[in-house]
Formats: sequence, C-alpha cells, structure tokens
Amino acid sequence: MAQIDALFREMTALGGSDLHLEQGRKPKVRVNGDLMDLPSAALSGDRMRELLGEIAGEERWGKFESAGDLDFAYAMGDEARFRANYLKQFSGYGAVFRIIPSKVLSLDDLGCPDVFRGFAEMTSGLVVVTGPTGSGKSTTLAAIIDHINSSLCRKIITIEEPVEFVHRCKQSIISHREVGEDTESFMDGLRGALKSDVNIVLVGEMRDRETIELALTAAEMGILVFGTLHTNSAAKTIDRIIDAFPAKKKNQIRSLLANSLKGVVAQQLVKSADGTRRWAAHEILLNCSALPGIIRAGETIKLNSVMQTNRQIGMVTLDDCLMEMVKAGKITLDAAFMKALDKSRFRA
Repeated sequence: MAQIDALFREMTALGGSDLHLEQGRKPKVRVNGDLMDLPSAALSGDRMRELLGEIAGEERWGKFESAGDLDFAYAMGDEARFRANYLKQFSGYGAVFRIIPSKVLSLDDLGCPDVFRGFAEMTSGLVVVTGPTGSGKSTTLAAIIDHINSSLCRKIITIEEPVEFVHRCKQSIISHREVGEDTESFMDGLRGALKSDVNIVLVGEMRDRETIELALTAAEMGILVFGTLHTNSAAKTIDRIIDAFPAKKKNQIRSLLANSLKGVVAQQLVKSADGTRRWAAHEILLNCSALPGIIRAGETIKLNSVMQTNRQIGMVTLDDCLMEMVKAGKITLDAAFMKALDKSRFRA
C-alpha cells in the first residue's frame, strides 16, 4: 500500500472530491465545494517527495522534476482511482488529486435532462460540454458514453489526459487512449481515430486550433464528436471556437461549425440549500433552424433569445435554470447569484 493511500481514505470517508497537498501546509480536502484541513502535520519538502514520488514512479518523477508539471491517473487498488496533477510553485511542490468514481453514474443517477439522451442517439455532429474546472464535465460525458455503450452498437474512442472513467465494453467497442502514454497529443489521437472506422470520439479537451479544426472536420465527415472547453455559456463557447483561428480563416470555421454543431451544454455545480451535496445547473443550446445563420453571421448575442423561445425542445439559459432551482428549494438565492451570468436579475 502506498503511503498516500491513508490520505485518500480520509478524503473518501469525508465524501471529498479533491485532495490538495502543498509543501509547508497541512493536507486539505474539498467537500461539497468547501476546503477543510485534514488532521495531519504540515508537509515538508522531503515528505512531499516521498508521497508523490512513490506513486509516480521514477520515469514520471524525472519528467516532473524537469518540466514542473505532471498529469496522470492513479489507482488505489480496486477501491478508487484519482486524477493526479503535480506542479512546482514558489513554496515548493504541490499536487491535487481528484477522485474518479469507480462506478460510472448513469444519466438517471445524475438527474440529467432528457435532451442528453438525444445527444447519445445522434449519429454525427459536434456536442460540446463546457464549464470551469470541477464542474462535472467528465462525469456528464461519461454518463452519455455509458448510455451509448449500454444501448447501441458503436465503435467509441476516448482521448484524454489522463484517462478518467474506464468503461467496460457492453453493446459497444470502447478504446481509451491517454495523451502522453498512448498518443503524443489530442490532435494526434484524433487524427488516428479518423482512420479506425470509429463512430464516436470523445476529445477530453479541445485546447488548440488544430484539435478544434480536426474535431469539426470529423463531425462533418459523419462522426459524432464530444468535446470540452472551459467556457461558462453557449455564446462564449461558440466565440471561443471561432476566436481560436486567424481572421482569414474565421469564415471557413464559422461555416464548418454551423454545419456540424448539434449542441452545447454549459454546466456549473452549485451547493445545495442544505449543504449536503451539489446540483448541476445547465445552459443548453440545441441545433435549430436559426442556429446556423447566427453562427455564420457571428451574432452570438442572439443566442439567449433563441434558447428562451425554444424551451419546448429542451433549450434553457443558465440563469433560467438557476432561477428554477431556487424556486424548487434546491439551492439558495445567494448561491444562484454567485453562478449567474446576469446578476442583476438575482439581485432584484
């Protein structure tokens, strides 16, 4: 048993989602969005090297010492898996570990809107799930992939850094590829997927314009592509994709995106009113007759109106979703205000 496993067991006993280790400080755990100290001594540099180096192994530790950053997945036997991020900082070593649930939660377990099943049943196009770090994007995508795996016969490839949820093949064939281990980059992994008779590709992060362009090309070729971005609204997601490209190429990308975009889910996690859990609030944009024209014209300011007038097919703005959760007693008005895009509405 690795020495750090004792800290992981303390975290899981508290229902924590993340373990934070920093040289010179006590270990901290995030529980329902809040950080709290564990009853352990402050961690010295030698102790950090001991804890982190043991599970990284010599090769990874050498890479970390030279680069200053390291991402990988760690399995604590059959009990749990963690996404590890090591970093060097002014005060010394640091690390954050996020628990990856051993059981892939279903769409029903998560209480996802029905339109998420519609995403799973699509045969081609681009679906983007967005939100800040820790907003549950990976959990939502894992539930959609699990729904496909359970009900449809598809060839699925996931490209992640690191691989988080490991799916057992059910109706579908699933291949997991880890950036840095199985492929050099998201772009290389996606390029390889296009040659492998794939139906569905999950791109863990669309972080550069080459990956974004390949994802759009794959979607237009008839592949269903799921991807993530760190944006907080549907409009900003479309703008971020377009703005990744130089001016002379923007019109071409707008056309590609207009033809291939099937949906955007902007997700935020909000602490429940009783403080015992967190609820997912969603902004949902779906493909409709008005969307391609808005994308081609660069008029994303109109998207809020489109989502409000198409609620009958499952669209919703983030602020409307937050207001509904307040009225249902799931979250407090203060919590909704902190996540809202138009804060004046909640202040009033």
